Amino acid sequence: MKILMVHNSYQQPGGEDSVFDAERELLSTRGHRVCVYKRHNDEIKKYGLLKKSTLPLRTFWAWDSATEIRRIIESEQPDVVHFHNTFPLISPAAYYACKRAGIPVVQSLHNPRLICPAATLHRSGNACLDCLNKTFTWPGVLHGCYRDSQVQTGIVAGMLAVHRHLRTWNEMVDTYIVFTDFYRQLFVQAGLPPEKIKIKPHFITPDPGSTSAAQEYALFVGRLAPEKGVPTLLKAWTQLSSIPLKIRGDGPLETEVRRLQPASNLVLTPRLSRKELTTLFHGARFLVWPSDGYYETFGLAAAEAFACGIPVIASRIGVMAEIVRDGVTGLLFNPGDPDDLAAKVLWAWENRKQMAELGAAARIEYERKYQADSNYETLLEIYSRACDCKPRKASQLWSAIEQDSM
Repeated sequence: MKILMVHNSYQQPGGEDSVFDAERELLSTRGHRVCVYKRHNDEIKKYGLLKKSTLPLRTFWAWDSATEIRRIIESEQPDVVHFHNTFPLISPAAYYACKRAGIPVVQSLHNPRLICPAATLHRSGNACLDCLNKTFTWPGVLHGCYRDSQVQTGIVAGMLAVHRHLRTWNEMVDTYIVFTDFYRQLFVQAGLPPEKIKIKPHFITPDPGSTSAAQEYALFVGRLAPEKGVPTLLKAWTQLSSIPLKIRGDGPLETEVRRLQPASNLVLTPRLSRKELTTLFHGARFLVWPSDGYYETFGLAAAEAFACGIPVIASRIGVMAEIVRDGVTGLLFNPGDPDDLAAKVLWAWENRKQMAELGAAARIEYERKYQADSNYETLLEIYSRACDCKPRKASQLWSAIEQDSM
C-alpha cells in the first residue's frame, strides 16, 4: 500500500509530531511506500508583512498546500492520504484536493480543535465544553481562548464555522482516528458521523522493557501549562518535600517550577533524547499525570510508563480515568485537588510492594494495548475500510478557489 502522510508541525515539538514520526516509521518498516508532505509553523517567522497578512485566509483555505498535495497525488498515486495536523498552514482545503482526485482521506484527531478553537477544552483552570455543538464557537471568541486573543480566536472560529457550513468535516473525510472511547463519544456528540470514527490508541516502540533500575523518585513528563495540572502538582509537592520529583517539560509555567525547586525537592530536567527519556522512566517509582481538564486525547507518557512497568497516579476524569485503572495499573485522585494528590503520592511512596504489583499489571496492559504489532494491524484495517468507501465528488468551492489563486 502507498500512503501519503500529511502533517503541520507546531513551533514547540509535541506528542503529535512523535506520533506522526512513529507511524511513518512503522509503515515504512512493514514494507509500505510512505510519501510525506509536511509544513512547519517556523515558516511563519520568515514571512514578510504581505505574506503574513494572508495567514487568516490561509487558515480557512491554504491554496498553496492544496496545490502541492494535488501535485504529489498526481505523481505518486497514493492509495490513501492520512492527515495528522492541518492547522494552520495546510487547512481543510487539502481534503478537497484529495477528493477531487478520488483518494480516500483519513484524519487523526490529535486534539479537540473541531470543538474548541483553543484545542484545549480548558478555560480559567477548569474543563470547558461551552463551544460544543455551536456552529460559531462564540464563547471561545468572547473569552479569547486561543492565544488570549479575541481576534485570533475569531479567525479559528470562523474557519470552523465555514467548514461546518460546507459540511467539510462530514463529507470530505472518510475515517477519523481517535485514541480513546472517551473522545469518540465526545466527537459523536459534536456531530461527526459515528460510523466514521475509529479507535486506535498510540503505541510505544521500541519496547523499553520493564525497569530493573533503583526507583528513587516520582516523575512528571509533559508540557508545563495550567491545563496539564502543573499548578495542582506544585501545590501538592509543598506537602511532599521529602519525596523527590523529577520534571521533564517546558512551557509557560517553567519559571514557577524553577522558583519552587530549592524548597520542594523538585528537579527540572532538560530536553532529552529518546534513550535518555527511557532511562528517566526506568528510574521512577511512579508517574504523576495530574491534568485537570477533559482536553487530553491520550497520554503518551502514561503508555510509556506502562511499557516500563511503572504505575501511574492520574486525575479521576476523562481520558485519564479510562487509561489508568484505579487500584490495577495505578491510582486515581480527585482532579484539581492537591491535598488528595499529596495523599495518594504519600501512600504510593510508603507502599512500595503494592506499587510494584500495580507496575506489573501496567506492563501487561502495555503488552495488550500499546505495542506496535497490534497498532499496525488496526491502522491497516482503518486504511482498508477508508479505501472501500466510494469517493464523493468534492465541492465546487475547490474550482473557484483554485481559479482565484492563479
